[in-house]
Amino acid sequence: MLIYDQPIDPPKPELRQAAAPAGFNLADLIRLLWQRKVAIVSAALLCACIAVAIGKSLTPRYTAGAQLYLDPRELQLVERELTPRAQDVSGLAMVVESQSRLITSNKVLLQVIHDTNLLRDPEFGGSAGKGIFAALLGLFGIESRPTAEQAEQIELGVLDALGRHINVRKTDRTFIVDIDVWSREPAKAAMLANAIAKAYLAESKQSQAAAARRATTDLSGRLKELQQRLRNAEEALATYKAQNNFVGSQDNMITDQQLSASNQRLAAARALTLDAQANYDQIEASRRGAADPGAIPEVLQSQSIAYLRAQYAEAKKKQAELQAELGPRHPALRQVDQQVDDLRRTIKEEIDRVALAAKNNLTRARDYEASLNKSLDVQKSQSVQMSQASVRLRELEREVEASREVYQAFLKRSRETEEQESLNTSAARVIGDATIPQQRTFPPAMSLLALLGFMFGGLAAAAWIVAAGRLAPGADPVRPKLQPKQDPAPEPQRVAAAVKPQAKSEAKPQVQPQPAARPAAGPIEQPFEKPLFDKPLIAELQETDVMRTLGGILTDGNAADVTRFGWPTLRTSAALAPFSNTTRQILAALAALAPTNGVPILAVIGTAGDRDRSMVALNVALVAARDGARVLLIDADGASHALTDKVAHLGKAAPSRLDWLTIGSKAARAINTANGIAILPAITGGAKASEAIRKAIAQARSAGGHDLVILDGPAMPWDAAERKLFEIADGLVAVLPVHGDINEAMEDIITALGGAERKLAGVVLNELQPSVASPQHDKQYA
Repeated sequence: MLIYDQPIDPPKPELRQAAAPAGFNLADLIRLLWQRKVAIVSAALLCACIAVAIGKSLTPRYTAGAQLYLDPRELQLVERELTPRAQDVSGLAMVVESQSRLITSNKVLLQVIHDTNLLRDPEFGGSAGKGIFAALLGLFGIESRPTAEQAEQIELGVLDALGRHINVRKTDRTFIVDIDVWSREPAKAAMLANAIAKAYLAESKQSQAAAARRATTDLSGRLKELQQRLRNAEEALATYKAQNNFVGSQDNMITDQQLSASNQRLAAARALTLDAQANYDQIEASRRGAADPGAIPEVLQSQSIAYLRAQYAEAKKKQAELQAELGPRHPALRQVDQQVDDLRRTIKEEIDRVALAAKNNLTRARDYEASLNKSLDVQKSQSVQMSQASVRLRELEREVEASREVYQAFLKRSRETEEQESLNTSAARVIGDATIPQQRTFPPAMSLLALLGFMFGGLAAAAWIVAAGRLAPGADPVRPKLQPKQDPAPEPQRVAAAVKPQAKSEAKPQVQPQPAARPAAGPIEQPFEKPLFDKPLIAELQETDVMRTLGGILTDGNAADVTRFGWPTLRTSAALAPFSNTTRQILAALAALAPTNGVPILAVIGTAGDRDRSMVALNVALVAARDGARVLLIDADGASHALTDKVAHLGKAAPSRLDWLTIGSKAARAINTANGIAILPAITGGAKASEAIRKAIAQARSAGGHDLVILDGPAMPWDAAERKLFEIADGLVAVLPVHGDINEAMEDIITALGGAERKLAGVVLNELQPSVASPQHDKQYA
């Protein structure tokens, strides 16, 4: 077993021959244990008592749990919801995951702190903000009020403590979330679990109301503008109609009605003109011809002409009678003749007047027709102008209609969202209230602790007795004889002498010198070089130091973030943790051995899975980067290249000052991250890849753009080209998984290093849970 705080003696062939057992069977084992049964039972009882005492001294923890049903399919209370509903399975699962994260949000926990008055609870650090003077005043009943800054610090401390007491778990393939809260008092644990569930439901309702209120405010703010826009459009339409004489209904304008009426009147006027023309022509033709003018219909219809014609006929009859009785010169006959001539002349004059009336009627009809033609032309011109103006009119009408529709839609939606403020559409509900736990969850029962302590003590005592009897047969295994103190192995053999394989030395028989012939004192010849570090430092990477995230979640497109690779990375609060402090000591010792104005080079090696080694290398780089160092992390593992797979999709990112490394047709370049770490992806190619890495290190040293270079790998077993990388490294850090045999792993590493073991600066005990590769999981969240 390796012990790093004590020097290890070099192997001595004569001591190994003396300590070689002759044989050991089951009967001897049983006999030996039976002989020491009292010691074994005593040790077992002692350990059982110690375990019970430790269990009694530990502060008990009581865990209470409440169950919430988070159905992402919200209640359909109104026809149009404010937010769209997710229907696919992956979308529903992400909604439930988001809601489960909301349970432990600061807003919910702060509400719980104020509701349950945890600011005065010492278990959660509520009284931590009081100083000695305030405590003394409290003894006299005087309480001093903390300042605003102190109150804020107390509140943040209580918030952090409450977050550590809460565990939210989502049951797979369900919408049920369990809220587990532990406390020193069972009633307080149940009270906090119920308070968290109640605060989450209240916060969910308030967030929905706030979203509806915000939407209502935004819509209402736009209503005035939309209303003014509609009013302006309607006024512009009315003004345009008035300017262009658009009077009438929308489908039949007055100008169109007037044009149609004018056409009808013009047609009637043309008919009257033709009729008057025909009458006049007939009268003129009768007057010019030999026909009797009295045969004209208009003449026949005249009463005066009819009366005159009746008198003319009577006079003509009387003239005929007198001509038969009297002579031509008789005065009576002449009087009758004169009367007949007068009547004929009068009839002719009447007929002339009828002809003149027909002519005047024709003239009037022609003038009326001409006036109608002129008016119709004017109306036609106005109709053309109105048609051209109606194009703009229809555009204004469309603008008014669009503005009206938008305004009505916003007005209706504003009223809907205003009513949704008072509606709770969330389907989340408490399906199981937390009850007061009857049994504690930590520490276990005293009977179990006593049983474990008894078993551990008995097994440890038995193992010690067997080991003592195995190493020193014939001696008292409980009280071994004191051996003379041997000279400690020189400093270069502290680690190497204990793990150096003995196969070669035992293959050839050699004559062993007698112990008496050995000199009593003096230095032993050393075939090894002097180690660079006095003692490798041991760092423990524990689960409490890291946080775990899903790979690819919430990444931005500008720069990579190593804390979002999906690997466990150091918490920001773990800056002063033992792992970080030990890592700083290793880096400080490495910087002290680096050349002047040179860049320290640290190689992280290990026998465990390459992914675990890469995670440790990434956390070491993260410690240095958070201290302000510019770190270049090189993936020297060309076989598994676990680190490269995490940044492969960021190949188009901006290159660092390291520029390109080219091997044949393949190239790689360093990728800057948001954490101050530049990652150089792995290059496949065996010896050429190792040569490219050495050139990259040389470029980093010459450019001066980095303060530290860390090599991730290479993976064991190492070939000659990969061993050359250890020659340029200033120090090595070995990663040992605690879930395996760390001594065997350390011996394998030292054996494989050979002479390079003198550069071993530290050992990291990886106590994280073993990572299991899941390609489908990475693909899902990438």
